[in-house]
Amino acid sequence: MIEQAKGILMARHSITAETAFQRLRDHAQHNGRKLSDVAAAVVESPLLLLPAASPATL
Repeated sequence: MIEQAKGILMARHSITAETAFQRLRDHAQHNGRKLSDVAAAVVESPLLLLPAASPATL
């Protein structure tokens, strides 16, 4: 599941596998969730962990 989530993040954000894993891990740590739960959520809904919209795009 974690590898699938990394792949989704890599494709969506044009980032490396290491950066994708760091984003998953950081999100899990900052929200008190298990890494596997965050990965499952990304796979189920790839819209999660999108970058915040900048004020210019709002």
